Amino acid sequence: MEERAGPRGGRVWIALWIVYLIWGSTYLAIKVAVQPAHGAGLPPLLLAGVRFSLAGLLMLALSVRRPARDGQPDPLGRRQWLSAAVVGLALLLGGNGLVSIAEQRIDSGVAAVVVATVPIWAALGGAATGQERVRLRHGIGLLLGFAGVAALVVGNGGGKVDLVGVLTVLGAALSWAGGSVWSRTAPLVRRPLVTTGMEMLCGGLGCLAIGLAVGETHQLHLAAVPARAWVAVAYLVVAGSMVAYTAYAWLLHNARLSLVTTYAYVNPLVAVLLGALVLHEKFTVRAAIATVTIVAGVALMVSSTSDRPLRLTAAEPSPR
Repeated sequence: MEERAGPRGGRVWIALWIVYLIWGSTYLAIKVAVQPAHGAGLPPLLLAGVRFSLAGLLMLALSVRRPARDGQPDPLGRRQWLSAAVVGLALLLGGNGLVSIAEQRIDSGVAAVVVATVPIWAALGGAATGQERVRLRHGIGLLLGFAGVAALVVGNGGGKVDLVGVLTVLGAALSWAGGSVWSRTAPLVRRPLVTTGMEMLCGGLGCLAIGLAVGETHQLHLAAVPARAWVAVAYLVVAGSMVAYTAYAWLLHNARLSLVTTYAYVNPLVAVLLGALVLHEKFTVRAAIATVTIVAGVALMVSSTSDRPLRLTAAEPSPR
């Protein structure tokens, strides 16, 4: 699989930049929605649930009746729904849902920096499942990544980053990486838009269920939610979910896993910059050092992986 050659290579890099820029900006949008400067914020799991359920329903309505491009049967049965549920819950409930919870306690830029460990966990998962080969230099990158995360939770002068918030985001990174690795060989529908809609609907319903179970409705005061929070929700539904998540789902089957997950160390740079410019979040020397350390560790890890393409199982047709 060569990402730089041919028409597909161009589509890969377009999709990557969509994920880089849009997902980098969603940390800001989530922060605005769950913790606006004035008025009440939206409960994080209910926010994620509404966001992904609505986006998933819209995506399915637009794509489910369209046949596969090759004209071959593309079943939409129990097996495909179960796989979509596993991926959707891992990525959207375990991943995005936990990030939304954490951003009630930590800055959006800090959350994005911790999420930058995703490629490390994905590389470990890819190596364990035989999808990618990782060289010895990976260990150095792993240690650098941990050092960067540790730098965030150590006190800096008058205060320190909330430990619970950072650990929550770290759990989100593990869940996202695990779901991404498993999805590459899962028996999913081949049509990317249908797969995206199924995963978002399943993940969104999971977020809603957990949000209702933990009593987030008691935190919901719709009349007090400011207009800019609703604008943030609309942006998350359309750009963050329907556009960027579709690009990510397509990339998982059309590019190396080590290349796809590079979004996790570009997003922090976008998120930290937007957080400082729009929300006036502090960009301290410690945060800068942590960002550089994590980026260096992940970049070293990614550069040490082979370009061997994914070997699909018999149950998963070649990506179209």
